[in-house]
Amino acid sequence: MSDELSTWVGATARDIARVVRRGDASATQVVADHLDYIQAHDAVVNAFRVVRAAAAATEAEAVDQQEDLANLPLAGVPIAVKENTPVAGVPTWYGSAAVRRDVAEADHEVVRRLRGAGAVVVGTSRMPEMGLWALTDDETAVTRNPWRTDRTPGGSSGGAAAAVAAGLVPIAHGNDGLGSVRIPAACCGLVGIKPGRGVVPAHMPVDDWFGMTEHGILATTVADAHTGLSVLAGWAPARLAEPDRLRVAVSGRSPVLGVRADKPARDALRSAARLLVGAGHDAVGASPRYPSGLGLKGLATWFAAAYRDIETSGLDPAELQPRSRRHAAMGEWAWRRGLVREQDRADWRASCEEWFASGRFDVLLTPALASTPPAALDWHARPWRANFLACLRYAPFAAPWNVAGFPAMVVPMGVRPDGLPVGVQLVGPPGSELTLLGLAGQFEEASPWLRHAPGWPRRQGVGATITS
Repeated sequence: MSDELSTWVGATARDIARVVRRGDASATQVVADHLDYIQAHDAVVNAFRVVRAAAAATEAEAVDQQEDLANLPLAGVPIAVKENTPVAGVPTWYGSAAVRRDVAEADHEVVRRLRGAGAVVVGTSRMPEMGLWALTDDETAVTRNPWRTDRTPGGSSGGAAAAVAAGLVPIAHGNDGLGSVRIPAACCGLVGIKPGRGVVPAHMPVDDWFGMTEHGILATTVADAHTGLSVLAGWAPARLAEPDRLRVAVSGRSPVLGVRADKPARDALRSAARLLVGAGHDAVGASPRYPSGLGLKGLATWFAAAYRDIETSGLDPAELQPRSRRHAAMGEWAWRRGLVREQDRADWRASCEEWFASGRFDVLLTPALASTPPAALDWHARPWRANFLACLRYAPFAAPWNVAGFPAMVVPMGVRPDGLPVGVQLVGPPGSELTLLGLAGQFEEASPWLRHAPGWPRRQGVGATITS
C-alpha cells in the first residue's frame, strides 16, 4: 500500500489481512476507514441496503482482541454480504420491502465462515426483487455502475459488484442462480466466481432454485477471489498454483438463439485466446452442443423459480412489483404443465460432463456478456417484457452453467469503446475451481486490469464522521 494514502480504502483483501495479522494495522482502523468512505460515497452508486456501522465497529474491535490472528485469512477485511443471505441482527431483504423477512436470529453458514476467517460484515448489498433480474433497482433506489453511473452494475448481485468496483469494500459475497455473480462482475470489471454444485453450502429458497444457486465471491484480484472462495468452501489455505498445459475450447456461440456477442465482446474473446496461447496453453475453436430446447427449458425454470419462491413463502403476489408478478404467473403456468423437470437438468449436466470428459477440452472460454450493460433505470416500474428482453439480450452466456452445476468465473479483459469494462467467462468440469482460478491468474499477470472503476476510490471526503 502506498505511503501517500491515509486510508485503507482501495487496498486488497489480502494486503489488509496481512497487515492486520502482523499488527501493522488494526481491524478497527481498517473498518473505520471503510465505514467513513461508505457514508461519504455510497449515495453515488447505492450499493448498500443496510450499513452496520456500530455493529461492524464493535466486531472489528473483537478481531483486534483475538490472541492469535495468524490463522485468519480475512483478518479485519471489511466485506459486504448480499441482502438475501441472513446476517444476524439484520432484516433479510430480497430486493424489495414486499419480500423482506424479519431480523435474522443467526448467520447463514457462509456468513459464519466469513466471520470465522476474520472478516467484518460492514453491511448488506442491494439486489433486485427476488433476485430475478440482471438489473438492480427497487422503489427506494437505482443501483449504479461506478464505471458509468448511467449504466446498471448488473444483477442480481448488483450492489455487491458496485461496492467492490467503487472501493467501498475490497471483497463481497454474492450468490449466483443464473449468472448473478458473473454478470455483475462483468458489468463492473471484476473477478467473479461461482463454484460448482456442492462446493459451498447453498441453503437458499426454494431448494436453491432447483439446485442452481451457489454462493460466490466478487473481488478486484484473483488472489482475493481465491481467498474468499477458500473461506466459503472450507478449504485449507494454500498458494494458488499455475495450471499445467490446458486445452481450452474458445466459443463465441450464444446459448440463446438470436442473441450474438457484439464486436467488443468478440474482440475480448480473441484477446483472451491469444493470452492463453502465450501462457503455453492450446486454444481451439469449439462449442458445447447446446440442445435446441435448452433455452426454452432454462426460461421455464427461471419463471418457475419465482413461482415456487412465492408459493412456499406465503407471499402475496399483489404486493410484488408488476414485473415479478408476471414472471411468477408464467412460472406457475410452466410448473403446472410439467415443463420444469429435474431430468432435463440432469441430461444437460451429463452432456456437459461427457463433453469435457472426452479428453478434448479442459476448460471452456466464452464471452462474459453479449453487449454493453443496459441503462440504470427504474426497471421495476417498467413492463415485464422490457425487463425480460434487456436481461436476455445482454447476458446469455452464464445460465447454462448453473443448470449444469459446473464451476464458472468471469475475468476482466479490457475496456469497451463506450468506456465500460469487457470480460470473458471460464467454465470447467466439476472440481475445476482451482484450475479456473489459476488460469485467471495467468490472465491477470499477462494483462493486468484496472482494479477499480476510473476515478474510484475517491480520496476527497474520506474521513467523514460515520453515524450509527
